[in-house]
Amino acid sequence: MQGLKGFGHGIYAVDSAYTGPDVAAIHLIEQDGRAALVDTGNNDALVHVEQALAETGLSPEAVDYVLLTHIHLDHAGGAGAFMAAFPNAKLVVHSRGARHMAEPSKLFAGVSAVYGAERAKELYGELIPVAPERIIEATEGLELNLAGRVIRVLDTPGHARHHVCYFDTVSRSFFTGDTFGLSYRALDVNGRPSIFPTTTPVQFEPEAMHASIARMEAEQPAAMYLTHYAQVTDVPRLAADLHRLIDAHVAIAERHANAGAERKALIEADVWALVAEEAQRQGWTLPEADWRKLLALDVELNAQGLDVWLGARAKD
Repeated sequence: MQGLKGFGHGIYAVDSAYTGPDVAAIHLIEQDGRAALVDTGNNDALVHVEQALAETGLSPEAVDYVLLTHIHLDHAGGAGAFMAAFPNAKLVVHSRGARHMAEPSKLFAGVSAVYGAERAKELYGELIPVAPERIIEATEGLELNLAGRVIRVLDTPGHARHHVCYFDTVSRSFFTGDTFGLSYRALDVNGRPSIFPTTTPVQFEPEAMHASIARMEAEQPAAMYLTHYAQVTDVPRLAADLHRLIDAHVAIAERHANAGAERKALIEADVWALVAEEAQRQGWTLPEADWRKLLALDVELNAQGLDVWLGARAKD
């Protein structure tokens, strides 16, 4: 199978194989023979999750929840396929995203506007609607019961207004989607991870992101489980880096606020320069050509998110 890694406390990361290995994780939480899945990847990820369930001795009927951090399609594109495969599951998603899971045509149209229709179809395939009666709205403070294990919802905007994170009370850890940034294992140096914020694609709000990260820090979590990618610890250091880098992204955007038609290209060039500074600061050993390839889509989308944020701010 593509990849299954256990971290204790019944928590596993399943490699969704989205665009390549170790790029997007789906997390499996097992408790006394019942299961929850955090994020879904795209439709193609379903086979990897089915294999992971079998490997851990769980049946499709054992899945009680599919927990979406938000509805960007690298996190939620497979939701309909997952719900069809797991007949007892409830889909948990922010209220702003629930209607798009029940009727995903507008969601796919928005993604097609970003990637182009052909590329969007290649990445995500056909989005399958989810029956509204199988959807639970993930509201602030909601507590989900997984065989007696409590998983609590935090409303965590900043990357998107429909973003939530899930706090697991057993491991005292968060499943963070994109709110706690990106941390690819290929960039680790002697087991020491780096982190980078994701400002994509259209609802970046820096102050909200700072506040959401601070809320999670306040719980003094033992670990963070990132969709991109899997477990990180040393949370205080990584949180400080995130705060610093969010401010650096804002400074880049503001530097080019009046640049006109060249604004996005100028922002992207400066985001790449920021990545290069971070490579030196963190002592990455991955060759530059490889980290540029790994981060190419993230940098492009971060630049787009900053450009859109400037445009929205100008209208306020």
